[in-house]
Amino acid sequence: MVKDDMKSGTKPVRNKGAKKWDLRLFVGGQTARSVRAFENLKRICEEHLTGNYWIEVVDLVKRRQLAAAEQIIALPTLVSQHAGHVIKLIGDLSGCWQDWDCPIGPGETDYEEAAG
Repeated sequence: MVKDDMKSGTKPVRNKGAKKWDLRLFVGGQTARSVRAFENLKRICEEHLTGNYWIEVVDLVKRRQLAAAEQIIALPTLVSQHAGHVIKLIGDLSGCWQDWDCPIGPGETDYEEAAG
């Protein structure tokens, strides 16, 4: 079952002076893959973004109209808005940090550093 905090936005305390990451996780119901994606995202954020993030979980089963508007073609999809750039990652984020292929980097303050 999906945790209650997956159903709504999660807002940790924000560090002063740090840039905020706005993250939207698009899921297709309360599936095992959706739960895994949320848990992986929350772990990554807690370990590497130290409270400088906002997670909003969007269930496209309940809000189908957002799929076309946000150009979501697969689920789960993470949409990250940071420093004026939009980044989309598809999948459950399980290997995101293992190979350093995740564009939301530890302690990054700039998109170019994060994507680089």
